Amino acid sequence: MFNKILIANRGEIACRIIRSAQQMGIQCVAIYSTADEHALHVKLADEAYFIGESPSSESYLQGERIINVAKQSRCEAIHPGYGFLSESPEFANVCEKNNITFIGPSSASILAMGDKAKAKQLLEGKNTPLTPGYHGSNQEPTFLQQQAENIGYPVLLKAAAGGGGKGMRVVDDPKNFSSALASAKREALASFADDTFIIEKLVQNPRHIEIQIFADDHGNYVYLFERDCSIQRRHQKILEEAPAIGISAELRSEMGKAAIAVAQSVDYLGAGTVEFLLDEEQNFYFMEMNTRLQVEHPITEMITGIDLVQWQLLIANGETLPLTQEQLTLSGHAIEVRIYAEDPYGGFLPSIGKLVHLAYPVENKHVRIDSGITESDEISPYYDPMIAKLIVWDKDRSKAIVRLQKALWETQIVGLKTNIPFLKKIYQISDYQTGNITTNFVEQHHDELLAKQEVDRGILLCLGALYLLLNQGKDNKLHPGDDKYSPWGKTNQWRLNLEPSQEIELFMDGQAQLIYCLAKENNYQLECNGANYAVSGRLTTTTQLDATINHQKYQTTVIRDNNEITVFGHNLHYCLSIQTLESINRGSDDLIGNLTSPMPGTVVSVLVDAKKEVDKGTPLLIIEAMKMEHTLYAPSKGTVKKIHYKQGDLVKEGVQLIEFEANE
Repeated sequence: MFNKILIANRGEIACRIIRSAQQMGIQCVAIYSTADEHALHVKLADEAYFIGESPSSESYLQGERIINVAKQSRCEAIHPGYGFLSESPEFANVCEKNNITFIGPSSASILAMGDKAKAKQLLEGKNTPLTPGYHGSNQEPTFLQQQAENIGYPVLLKAAAGGGGKGMRVVDDPKNFSSALASAKREALASFADDTFIIEKLVQNPRHIEIQIFADDHGNYVYLFERDCSIQRRHQKILEEAPAIGISAELRSEMGKAAIAVAQSVDYLGAGTVEFLLDEEQNFYFMEMNTRLQVEHPITEMITGIDLVQWQLLIANGETLPLTQEQLTLSGHAIEVRIYAEDPYGGFLPSIGKLVHLAYPVENKHVRIDSGITESDEISPYYDPMIAKLIVWDKDRSKAIVRLQKALWETQIVGLKTNIPFLKKIYQISDYQTGNITTNFVEQHHDELLAKQEVDRGILLCLGALYLLLNQGKDNKLHPGDDKYSPWGKTNQWRLNLEPSQEIELFMDGQAQLIYCLAKENNYQLECNGANYAVSGRLTTTTQLDATINHQKYQTTVIRDNNEITVFGHNLHYCLSIQTLESINRGSDDLIGNLTSPMPGTVVSVLVDAKKEVDKGTPLLIIEAMKMEHTLYAPSKGTVKKIHYKQGDLVKEGVQLIEFEANE
């Protein structure tokens, strides 16, 4: 077995690989950029080497530098994780030339399957079912549009070198083809440095089913069952589960054998995933093969009891597969959700900033957390904004859903916005509970998924006010220079010849809420939201609040971050503010109607001219950040007065991009 390996990646997958390798007695070498100097994967590794500046193009994509570090640290192998160089045939080839084992398939296999167009061409005429489409080399836009018309709308544009949903567009109207292709090409170039595209007939209401396969260097192949990855947004997976609901043993076997046939066609080695679309009649079509470990691999591990990273290491070391197909068993049901630093109510823009508070549910056989982030870390604009993967397992799907619900409510994050409220809505929808899911699930349930959390406003305001009162009473500090025996310097509710009382103003969703507080001997009488509440409680720690409200007990965690108070409790996760109403309103603008840059990025296209009158909703400018494009729209009918930036300009968060004047 290898003595030392280098992990050519970062974040949660680097941490994941390090843990499995170290359990096998293998030393691990990490690489890091400027932004990752204090990252968790650097701390976990046995050795760590600086690789370059924060942008991935200057660090984690620098193959030659990585090879030099591997040589310098005397590593025998490199594990690429996923993303970055994991599907680069050039990098795999350089490893091979330098006698460093690439923990993955050969460069020839990656080349054959990494290009979606070439993969489809390779499989044409064989027994693998393919979606109708164009997979050729002619990339002239008018020719591609003609191919789309020949195939018949709606069609799907897919970057031939793509993955992770980047460089994909659905086009259902010929008049939108040119703009969709141009946008997809820009995204593909930014993500993969390749804007070659294929066009496929869009399969209506499909499910996205993928098969995990493994192959060794002795001619053995197995499939480790299937995963359902249908719940996606913009072709990026949000929730995955294994096994897929409603898949018969016969269909599972048929898809598994088809996946192995794809792998055999390129003499595959190691871990890979063959992805299929499954239509409403249970017909499946080959989409692509990912020649690497998948983000969602933990759910396969949960239902099989197999450490897939350790299998990768064994196979790369020349050993045979530990189990045959007949020896593989499937147990229970697993679900994974990806927790992202992004704002579901603000167009899913990535949220950049520091994790002020981070707490996960306790890990056990039912709950697993894969993360490369710790409290006080920062989410930067340079990399994917995933904070963690939350994985749950139980004996059947219904029990696993209950586990997911509990685990999500126990996850606490403060300091930036996350998609947790969005994830919590998924399992509440009856179509999800019954397994009626397709790749259109998010679009079909858009309003339900983005509905705001319903809370008892009175109880929430009481908890927020009590937290402030107890902190105020606990401090009870005097102003500098005051007489320590004087009541005038105290910061509690003391009043001369009056009952001790005060008013507290909190804000919920930008709306001011006034709480009148009357202090009694051991408790408070609060009046808010049109009702009276008898309230008492204590702070058991600086963040743990035990409260009694109208004789009902509440155990909560309350985190204060500057002017925001976040309350976590049983089925409760809400942020209150003690800012001014004006600042709340300024901060609540969403992307449509906010003509400042929502985050650091690059202007990729200016769509209007200065002095031009536009209607509400007119696209004005496209900014690219974290390899995804975001469009700014006219907030109302009006005039574009001035455009401050041009195509290619780098912009900072919060700068004004366009001066806009609304019509009266």
